[in-house]
Amino acid sequence: MGTEQEPVTASVPRPRSRPRGRTDGSRLLHRAGALLATLTGRPVSLYAAAVLRIGYGLLYLGFLLREFPHRDEIWGPGAAWTPALAKQLLDQTEWASILTLSDSRAYFEVCYALAVVTSALFMLGWRTRAVSLLFAVVVSSFHARSIFMTDGGDNLILLMTVYLVLTACGRRWSLDARRARLRASRDGAPKRPADSRGTGRTGQLGDARKTLVTVLHNCGMFVIAAQICILYGSAGLYKVQGAVWGNGTALHYVLNLDLFRPWPALSLMADGHVMLIAIVGYLTVLLQVAFPFVLFGRLKYPVLTMLLGMHIGIAVLMGLPLFSGAMIIADAAFLPDRFYQSLGRLWRRTPRPTETTEPGSSGEGTAIVPPQPGPAVVQRTG
Repeated sequence: MGTEQEPVTASVPRPRSRPRGRTDGSRLLHRAGALLATLTGRPVSLYAAAVLRIGYGLLYLGFLLREFPHRDEIWGPGAAWTPALAKQLLDQTEWASILTLSDSRAYFEVCYALAVVTSALFMLGWRTRAVSLLFAVVVSSFHARSIFMTDGGDNLILLMTVYLVLTACGRRWSLDARRARLRASRDGAPKRPADSRGTGRTGQLGDARKTLVTVLHNCGMFVIAAQICILYGSAGLYKVQGAVWGNGTALHYVLNLDLFRPWPALSLMADGHVMLIAIVGYLTVLLQVAFPFVLFGRLKYPVLTMLLGMHIGIAVLMGLPLFSGAMIIADAAFLPDRFYQSLGRLWRRTPRPTETTEPGSSGEGTAIVPPQPGPAVVQRTG
């Protein structure tokens, strides 16, 4: 009869648990380092910044051209809000406007022409660093000259033009970018790597300038994104507090105001669909409140699409194209650069009218003529 032995279990040493405070501290330092690297490493959303530059430059240019026949009644010496009243208000608000420096009509016409040219150059991206500052001065001056003639769209355009001064919005889709490409192709010299620069004072100043431009650009884009989130979030929370949006009658009241009815028949037709109006009202509040929380996932694409439809509806039904255009352009800042790059690749792949001819043809005419046989040789027999 054998003796049974009890199984021997080897004692496995347990891993030492790190102090939770140290782990959280290292994780926090890692995140701070990653954030600092993102802030100073490379400029983000260059294509989105270019879209903002093109959009707001084109929008303000169209606004100035649309109001060209009424420029004197709005901003000029013949306005109901006289230059003297404007100066008194600017002294109280501590604003400034180049339009109040002189009451001369010739000076006002020169300022208006300068505003039109500046808007066009800013849209095209010519000498963007200097022109962006001049564009901000122009927008703020026209905004402050007749501040009672402005609305939410003008306020948003003013904020965005100030923020765009900090960004490198001329590095993509601009005349500056085209000039840089032509210079690089003309020189033909390969670019030096970042760590091959000199360690002298010139190299250090170049690195410091590059880092400063990158930080200012990234901070400007982050401020733009935060401004739009605050705008949508505050608008949604304000609507939630009131009973008009809660009972679904807000859009009914808006569609029956003569001030916001450019096409009364269209407004009455839209107001006739009671259920649709109630759904649109509740969906508007939901989109505005949820907007800041869906920016880090794929849910932002359907949200941005629905917001695009909402702003188009505001422009058509309420007659606020400037406000709707400013909001649509601002929403474009949340689309990633790969989205705009894919649009560029799609545009390059689109066949042009000059590319439809067959290879080897001269391109003259529209019909493709088959090769003709040569003249027949007639042989005479004697």
